[in-house]
Amino acid sequence: MQRMDLESEQRLKSGKGVARTLRRAGRIPAVLYGEGKSSLLSIHPAELIKILKSESGENALINLKIQGEKSVETRTAILRDYQKDPITGEILHADLFEINMAKVIRVKVPILVKGDLAEGVKEGGVLQHNLREVEIECLPAMIPDHLDVDAAHLKIGESIHVRDLSVQEGIRVMEDRDLAIVSIAAPMSEAKLEEILAGTPAETKEPEVIGKKKEEEGEAVAAEAGAPAKPGEKVEAKAPKPGAKEEKKEAKKEPGAKG
Repeated sequence: MQRMDLESEQRLKSGKGVARTLRRAGRIPAVLYGEGKSSLLSIHPAELIKILKSESGENALINLKIQGEKSVETRTAILRDYQKDPITGEILHADLFEINMAKVIRVKVPILVKGDLAEGVKEGGVLQHNLREVEIECLPAMIPDHLDVDAAHLKIGESIHVRDLSVQEGIRVMEDRDLAIVSIAAPMSEAKLEEILAGTPAETKEPEVIGKKKEEEGEAVAAEAGAPAKPGEKVEAKAPKPGAKEEKKEAKKEPGAKG
C-alpha cells in the first residue's frame, strides 16, 4: 500500500464565505473525521490531485500533517470523499477519515483484467467486465492497490466469479461469492445483427373509435328492424309480441270461412 504526504492547516471557521475565501487563496476546505470528532482543515488541491493520480488512488494511506497555531501534528488518514465542480472539474472539498493501523477497515479496490487475449475472444466472443471493484475488509497496511484476474483461459460461456479471486491472507472479500467479474459472451449472429440494424417499427393497428363502433352497431340493428337509424340515434331491436303471427293469419281469412 502506497503512502502519500499531505500538508494541511487548521481552520476555525466554516461556511460558504470561508470556502470562497480559501478558494480565492488557492486552497480548499477539508474535514478530518475520526474517533467521534471532526477537525476543520484547509489543503492545497494540487496535492490531493497528486494522491488521486497515484497507483493507490483513493485508497492511498495519507500521512496528514496538520499545522496548528503552535504545533504540527501528524495523523494517518484515508480519503473518504471529495466534491468537484460539475462544470470546471476543479476539486471543491475533501473528506478525510483518520484510521488506526491496528483496526480493520472496509474499502473498495478496483479489479484489473490482465493476461493475453482470452481464448473466447479469439473465437469471436465478447469479453464483458461485469464487476470493476469489490469491497474488502482488512488492516490498513494490507489494502492492495488493486486485485488482478487473468481471463486468458476463458472460453465462450465461461466466467470468473468473486469466489475465484486470489487474495492475501488477512483480506476478506465482502461481495457475493457468485457474482461474475469477467465473462465471455457468445458472438452475435450476422442475421441477428442485420435484424437489429435494419429493424423497422412494429406494425400498429389503427385505434378503434368507440363512438363509431356503437353507431355502426346501431345501424345494423336498425337494418334488421326495417327502419333506418339516424346519426347518433340509439335503436333497440324489439322482439315480436306473443301471438302476433296468429293475429295476422286470422286477418287473411275470408268472411264466413270455417275455423
